[in-house]
Amino acid sequence: MKKAVKITAIILVSLIAAVVLAAAGYVVYVAAEYDRIEDNLELALEGTALYPELETGTTYSVVTYNIGFGAYTPDYSFFMDSGVMSDGTEVSGKYGKAIDKDHVLYAVNGASGVLKAQNADFYFVQEVDTDGDRSYNVNEYEMLTAALGEGYQRSFAVNFHSAFLMYPLNDFHGKNTAGIATYSRYTVSESVRRSYPVDDGFAKFFDLDRCFQVNRIAVSGGKELVLINSHMSAYDEGGTIREAQLNMLNSVIADEYAKGNYVVVGGDFNHELSDSLGTFPSEQQTPDWAYPLTDDMLADGFRVVASKEITGTCRAAEIPYEKGVNYLTVLDGFIVSPNVESVSIANIDTDFAYSDHNPVRFEFRLI
Repeated sequence: MKKAVKITAIILVSLIAAVVLAAAGYVVYVAAEYDRIEDNLELALEGTALYPELETGTTYSVVTYNIGFGAYTPDYSFFMDSGVMSDGTEVSGKYGKAIDKDHVLYAVNGASGVLKAQNADFYFVQEVDTDGDRSYNVNEYEMLTAALGEGYQRSFAVNFHSAFLMYPLNDFHGKNTAGIATYSRYTVSESVRRSYPVDDGFAKFFDLDRCFQVNRIAVSGGKELVLINSHMSAYDEGGTIREAQLNMLNSVIADEYAKGNYVVVGGDFNHELSDSLGTFPSEQQTPDWAYPLTDDMLADGFRVVASKEITGTCRAAEIPYEKGVNYLTVLDGFIVSPNVESVSIANIDTDFAYSDHNPVRFEFRLI
């Protein structure tokens, strides 16, 4: 009996030691794979624009769309999201990656079609996978580029290049490379990736390598339009990282405006942009992640351009989408300098068919 107990104890200790060693090895692997992309990285420009430069007094259009790495079809919920229903029931998301490859292809093709139909001068697209386990290794950037067709110059900035993430345990997020893409019908002289401040704790190994793209386009008369495609942090309890990111963005745009340039910033700000909380019918409580972004938080003279008409731009993703049930808010829109005139702003209602976001179209003039 004593011998059997001893053998059992040895086996248990060996198993525990193996698990501890495996966990330690995994932590070392994740840490070794981590490498922040350098700041002020010049990006490759591909494709040929239709037009050489912009004119003052002419109306131009830009569309921003977070396509959610092709995962967020209406039947999808994301494991990192959680919320509370109106009756107090707590809910959390299910999936770590897209449901299957067919869902990814359907979502990206659908999102590409929505963008192409807008026939815009510029596009800002976020959460675009180029090679991700979570999106079944579909190159979504190539799909978008093919769908938009000729006549656009483009650049791509990586903002997610993770090790193999073994969570959630029931549906590994996996190893992924993703980023943000900008398309322009007007010749871009330079596209530069700027690195946002990110969490410097252990969470940095699992979050995006947040960044924004600074794209320069000549305007007749010698000035430039500085187009900035941005995707700010989402999972930031207390908002300290987002505050640091906003401070950095404010510094950049204030400097550009001081030079006499025109500035248009667009994207997924992961801030509530248009006093939209409680605007849309919902069976969920107001989430605690919707931090407001208002004009008084921006560099002098800059303003937020966003809309809460028609629909919200982002749905709560801890439950599958059902119209009138999920909490909706406005996280997507634009920030512009005082010398940019707003002509129109419109949320495009896709009923969240292809992403947890809706695209937003902004028309503007340089004055």
